[in-house]
Amino acid sequence: MISIIVAIAQNQAIGKNNDLLWHLSADLKHFKELTSGNTVIMGKRTFFSLPVHPLPKRRNIVITDIPDEKIEGCEMAYSIDGAIKLCNPEETNYIIGGGSIYKQFLPFADKLEITWVYKDFDADTFFPIIDENEWKVAAQSEKMHDEKTGLDFAFFTYTRR
Repeated sequence: MISIIVAIAQNQAIGKNNDLLWHLSADLKHFKELTSGNTVIMGKRTFFSLPVHPLPKRRNIVITDIPDEKIEGCEMAYSIDGAIKLCNPEETNYIIGGGSIYKQFLPFADKLEITWVYKDFDADTFFPIIDENEWKVAAQSEKMHDEKTGLDFAFFTYTRR
């Protein structure tokens, strides 16, 4: 199974200057709970933007277009197809960014794990519009409020129709 996991602002914003737009401790905990023990797949810029890399207790696959590039502690893929071939069919393989990686994996995804943040943000990276003809909400949390940031958010799981 291929699952995209991402936090999205209400204006589809997901990042700026290769960084997250917010830090919600509940969202980071949710990310860790879902991805731990599974495979995470990301582009190289996302990998190097992580506070800890490779992500512990996860199989890390990094996509790069530089032939034969190696990153310690990671498996390397040199294309989207190459990354898909490395996916473990016995587990959930989480796509964790960045923007172009999300767009390229969207046609292959079985599930979307979205944290919707109920605010618009100034950004340079956006997630594609989720087509309601292709995706349906399978589960959602109650709206939550983060005291530290003042942001409201909720967790949604989408599955293909």
